Amino acid sequence: MTTRYFLMVSLCLLPLDVFPPLSYASIETSKTGAFTKAFDPTRATQVSWKPRAFVYTRFLSDEECDHLINLAKGKLVKSMVANDETGESMESQERTSSGMFIFKTELYRPSVSTLQDEIVNDIEARIAAWTFLPEENGEPIQILRYEHGQKYEAHIDYFVDKDNQEVGGHRVATVLMYLSDVKKGGETVFPASEAKGSQPKDDSWSDCAKNGHAVKPNKGDALLFFSLHPDSTPDPDSLHASCPVIEGEKWSATKWIHVRSFREPVKHSKMGNCIDENDSCPFWAMAGECEKNPIYMVGSHIYNGHCRRSCKKC
Repeated sequence: MTTRYFLMVSLCLLPLDVFPPLSYASIETSKTGAFTKAFDPTRATQVSWKPRAFVYTRFLSDEECDHLINLAKGKLVKSMVANDETGESMESQERTSSGMFIFKTELYRPSVSTLQDEIVNDIEARIAAWTFLPEENGEPIQILRYEHGQKYEAHIDYFVDKDNQEVGGHRVATVLMYLSDVKKGGETVFPASEAKGSQPKDDSWSDCAKNGHAVKPNKGDALLFFSLHPDSTPDPDSLHASCPVIEGEKWSATKWIHVRSFREPVKHSKMGNCIDENDSCPFWAMAGECEKNPIYMVGSHIYNGHCRRSCKKC
């Protein structure tokens, strides 16, 4: 089965409300003109089907990698995790890296961060082209540095708490870009991947990486994986970890992408919880999606549906 076929199938299985309008043309050009490095789908290969994961070789040039690292130097702070109950950020020994964010505007920008420039704009547009997910659905790019022994233990990127879903909903996908080569360690490993038993590993892999299907941090490569199933329910198989760095240091850039615009709050109506969260809900309901895709449209006891009003469930 060809790489192009896997890429096409993965895009077809995205949740309905994360697709951009048909006029969205970032595949051809960025907002500032031609890409500094064209999007080439033939460089994307499948890593795993459960979870859905793909690696794009040389997604970033060496110059782009170095540029992102230079933007982050002098602005790194201890990385945080989200509390599963309250959604608040907190320190944890499970995540020992340091990092910072690259924001698009001054609005809500922390002091320890920086603003996007034209190089970052091109990278953002290239991510949207590869994932077929709108730029506005993404969080600011986070630059991370892992020094010797630093790690991020196995975790999921979708949210358990409700507070973090208020803006943008769940994280549907993650693009992890490797900005440096690592002599040993620092792999991204999927402990629950169905492919974990089919990947041969020699002594160049760390012991951590041998606990699942793993991806080595090669400078310029990017890893795309989906945290939600095609029906928009969380995928527990997307559990992943950043293995401890054994030799050298690891720089990476993370782009988390949500099911809705990350800049727009969830729509509320005078009817309370009886709302449609997408303008296309009435059309999808007329097409029978309430019955064909009930979890996404209507919801369940653990998941709020996107089109409860149009499906006449409230």
